[in-house]
Amino acid sequence: MSNVSYHVSNLLEKMTSTDKDFRFMATNDLMLELQKDSIKLDEDSERKVVTMLLKLLEDKNGEVQNLAVKCLAPLVSKVKEPQVETMVDTLCSNMLSDKEQLRDISSMGLKTVIAELPLSSSGLTLTTSVCKKITSQLIGAMGKQEDVSVQLEALDILSDMLGRLSGALVSFHSSLLSSLLPQLTSPRMAVRKRSILALGHLVPCCSPALFSQLTEHLLTELNKAPPTSVTRTYIQCLATISRQGGHRVGEHLEKLIPMVVKFTGDEDDELREYCFQAFEAFLRRCPKEMSPHVATVTKLCLQFMTFDPNYNYDDDEQDEEDSMDIEDGLDEESDDEYSDDDDMSWKVRRSSIKCLEALISSRRDLLLSFYSSVCPALLARFKEREENVRADVFAAFSTLLRQTRVGSSHRGLVRASSDPGSSKEQEEEPAVAVLKEQVPLIVKTLHRQLKEKSIKSRQGCFGLLTELSHTVPGALEQHIPALIPGIVFSLTDKSTSSTMRIDALSFFHVLLLCHPPQAFQPHMQVLLPPVVACVEDTFYKITSEALLVTQQLVRVMRPHGQNAATGFDAKPFVREVFSVTLKRLQATDIDQEVKERAISCMGHMVCHLGDHLGAELQGVLLIFLERLKNEITRLTAVRTITLIAASPIKVDLSSILPEALSVLGSFLRKNQRTLKLGSLACLTALVTHHAASIKPAALEPVLSELPALVDEGDMHVSQVSVTLLTCMARACPSSLAKISSSVLPGVFRLVHSPLLQGGALAALLDFIQALVLSKTSNMGYSQLLRSLTEPFHSSPASADGGVIHRQSYHSVARCVAALTSACPKESPGTVSGLIQEVKNPGSPESARVLALLSLGEVGRSGSLGGSKEVQGVILQAFTSTSEEVKTAASCALGSMAVGSLSDYLPFLLKEISTQPRRQYLLLHSLKEVISACPASSLSPHVESIWALLIKNCECPEEGTRNLVAECLGKLTLVDPAQLLPRLKQQLRAGSALARSTVVTAIKFTIVDQPAPIDSLLKGCIGDFLKTLQDEDLNVRRVALVMFNSAAHNKPSLIRGLLGTVLPHLYKETQIRKDLIREVEMGPFKHTVDDGLDVRKAAFECMYTLLDSCLEGLDVLQFLDHVEEGLKDHYDIRMLTFLMLARLASLCPAAVLQRLDRLVEPLKATCTTKVKAGSVKQEFEKQEELRRSAMRAVAALLAVPNVERSPSMADFANQIRTNADMASIYQSVQGGEGGSGAECMDMS
Repeated sequence: MSNVSYHVSNLLEKMTSTDKDFRFMATNDLMLELQKDSIKLDEDSERKVVTMLLKLLEDKNGEVQNLAVKCLAPLVSKVKEPQVETMVDTLCSNMLSDKEQLRDISSMGLKTVIAELPLSSSGLTLTTSVCKKITSQLIGAMGKQEDVSVQLEALDILSDMLGRLSGALVSFHSSLLSSLLPQLTSPRMAVRKRSILALGHLVPCCSPALFSQLTEHLLTELNKAPPTSVTRTYIQCLATISRQGGHRVGEHLEKLIPMVVKFTGDEDDELREYCFQAFEAFLRRCPKEMSPHVATVTKLCLQFMTFDPNYNYDDDEQDEEDSMDIEDGLDEESDDEYSDDDDMSWKVRRSSIKCLEALISSRRDLLLSFYSSVCPALLARFKEREENVRADVFAAFSTLLRQTRVGSSHRGLVRASSDPGSSKEQEEEPAVAVLKEQVPLIVKTLHRQLKEKSIKSRQGCFGLLTELSHTVPGALEQHIPALIPGIVFSLTDKSTSSTMRIDALSFFHVLLLCHPPQAFQPHMQVLLPPVVACVEDTFYKITSEALLVTQQLVRVMRPHGQNAATGFDAKPFVREVFSVTLKRLQATDIDQEVKERAISCMGHMVCHLGDHLGAELQGVLLIFLERLKNEITRLTAVRTITLIAASPIKVDLSSILPEALSVLGSFLRKNQRTLKLGSLACLTALVTHHAASIKPAALEPVLSELPALVDEGDMHVSQVSVTLLTCMARACPSSLAKISSSVLPGVFRLVHSPLLQGGALAALLDFIQALVLSKTSNMGYSQLLRSLTEPFHSSPASADGGVIHRQSYHSVARCVAALTSACPKESPGTVSGLIQEVKNPGSPESARVLALLSLGEVGRSGSLGGSKEVQGVILQAFTSTSEEVKTAASCALGSMAVGSLSDYLPFLLKEISTQPRRQYLLLHSLKEVISACPASSLSPHVESIWALLIKNCECPEEGTRNLVAECLGKLTLVDPAQLLPRLKQQLRAGSALARSTVVTAIKFTIVDQPAPIDSLLKGCIGDFLKTLQDEDLNVRRVALVMFNSAAHNKPSLIRGLLGTVLPHLYKETQIRKDLIREVEMGPFKHTVDDGLDVRKAAFECMYTLLDSCLEGLDVLQFLDHVEEGLKDHYDIRMLTFLMLARLASLCPAAVLQRLDRLVEPLKATCTTKVKAGSVKQEFEKQEELRRSAMRAVAALLAVPNVERSPSMADFANQIRTNADMASIYQSVQGGEGGSGAECMDMS
């Protein structure tokens, strides 16, 4: 300690030296000392250092002054409060000094101190007291009219302080407002501008009353029709406070809009510009409140975007095609002739176009009307003479395209339905159709500009065309000849900058990806040379983009797949592409990205044009092998070799195969997952296509790595590994001779894993069939069968007998069926063995369950026919005492019926009618039949099944009713045109139970893939949704569940109905007192809420709508109901916390608008304590609630500007200061990445 003091006092002594260099060095050393975290000063040293630095601010030497200011920053956090206050007092009084230099340096000092004041709870008292000191002094300084520079500095510092610390200045807000407002009429422009900035920083966190006072003041002043310069200031101020205060302006818009509209009529260009800036701010911040005024604003924008009184646009566009070259020459002169320095009309045009862009981006719901009103106007302005304005026109049009794309992808069902043609027509959004009609006009207007000198214009054109290609892929196919000259011009023009070239190349790349190869083949002669020249460019980014384009051009020269037969001769072009790519491929001293793209580009050349490369091919393959061994390029090389291995040209890889196999084998033990998966895919391609060149010994290094990869820990890697094994079993069976001891135990472990399903299971079934047919390993049919079923035969008491998961039974049963179908000769013996197993009362339950399921899976292929013995065994199993055996029997019966409908279905239907006690199990079998049978084979039986189901749809047992509903729904999919109207009829005819069954059945007709029923459902789903108003509580609940399913799986069905459905949905979220009853349980009274399930279903629907139909929701109304849910039952609160977190990221502006009302319930949840004597579950529930609420708080704190809300800032502070809440917050943050942590510090 004393050591530091001694050192510091030494430095202080040197600072008093007469030599300026001594003073400079000593101040510099002090700054370095202060920047160390470890430094601790005693009180005396603190005082001396502060006094000395303040004295040095008045030093004669400017450099010493500057260093002294820099020292203040680290000093703030190192000294105690009184010293900081001394610093601030001195700096503030210096601000009022007569010496200009001292004033400047002191204001820099004050800004430095403000930037360093602590925001954490421990330093808040210091920050508050310092701010109050500074503020009172600054308010005084602003009042000094005689010296403008003092005013400017004071306003500057005030802006800084309000921007960073306005929460600490709440008590000063009204005095600040009253001292800032007069400054708006200052004769000096700079003072007015800075006052507006300061007001902008004040607005977000001032009280609503102050905000209203400010708006009223502006309105009153504007009503007095002040001079134009003052009007400009007020309108500018309006725009700023709207941008900063956001939604708060909403309630004053009714009065503001007519005022601003009135001023657009003034003949003053700058005033008009500010008016449009104000409109833009209103549109972005209060889209909902602006709805009534959209038409007015649009009309004004369209009127003023063409406002160019000093220039006459010649209407000679029809002959632009012929006179293009001549016009290019004249353009420059004509522009200069009209360049008028006083002409400010371009500012009006620019601001009105930006306002239009704000309108387009904030109101997706008006998209179609934009295409009729805004789109033609924007297209007409592509000819704008002012470069900056033209760039904004392009930007606005690009926004329109982006909004269209968002819409069509939102609609987007995966369009892979059974008849792609019809679904495409039906699903295309109207806006996209309108846009397609405009494409010729867009291209006509743009292709001329692609040859202009102006780089900014060309970049705008390329950006816009790229957006267009993404929004309507394939739309530019007819227009490619018109676009090519523009692309070539940008690539070859000597004056073109490198960014321009990169933009042209990246657009060309998008164009090649979105359009068929035939469109480009005729132009190859023109296109290739400039691209090849770019590959040789010295700037690596250009080379890298050009290689991507070259890769696509190679694909165009000789496409594979459906475009293969094009009759285009690629030979003349191969040589030049090959030589430049090879040059880049051989170079080792180039950028990483260029290396990777050169490998990939050459890979495509070998894959598509390998037979044209002749003797040079082997050299290229050897380079690939080198790149494969290099850690930096190995992943790209693996992908490239995969591509070449699968090429239809059948490239000869024998020269590199043995070495490549061993290198790839070594990659399988690397930790990098992408490399592992890439290597497995590469090996699979090599084994599949080049088995003849592979010796069994070469695969040994690969096989030795596979056992570690076949593991349930990573199902995807396991699946790809098993696929590789299957390829080996088929292509080089001899390599699998030693497999039984190495890989097979892992494979069987995987079969018995509870996680096995989907793709991994399908891969395993393939492998088992390939293995038994390859007859190489010493594992024949019977050994495989034994290994599969062994765990199920050990008695349940054994170590692993009791832990077989239900999924494992189904997986093994499918494997057994796969084995028998691969070896039909063995099948009868296996089936009789399985029947014996079921009949044998001594065999363990697990073995009987497996045997039943296996019989079902074997029967699924129809190989059992209508065997009476099997039927008898199944019926006997239905009488078993074990639930597991009964369930397995019902699954088996269903599977067999799928295999031979005519044998089993009548039997099944008869049993359902005559055996009420087994009805549930038999309905399970029927569900399996309806789900798995193709429609064609089911249709003869539809009537009989339908009649049976309708008879049972009023069953009192809910489980059975749900099964009937599922069967009805899935049966409707077989013949929707006939059966859907019948369901609708049933809705009117039946009792409440029948209605609930029918509505649940509709839920099962909504599948997540496109289906023929969709168009029919769209027409009538509204009728089914009317049950949301049903008098029966349960019917309303299932209607909500059905609605939720539609919103989740096929939002397009219900988008148009939101207007009518939402009021009923919101009604169900309210707590109804008449559904709450008290039940006496002994001495206790227990409250039961019968409406809870319905409310829960309603809130679940709301959560789903956030993801699928956000644009159809009025978010503020939605938030009202979320707010109610935050005070509801435990389950509902958990849901609303999730919704709140989601809303914070989707619609931050709306959430900020309601923040004060949302914070209270969150605060209540986070601070609630459970009563001391409560049970453990209560504590756990409360803990989970608090964590969930805290996640919502963390999401809110991640919203920009949230800290400006006083209630949120206060709550954030409370979390920080309360150890318990802080620890929950930290743990929640840890689980979800640290995004909220920085925001927390700012609040």
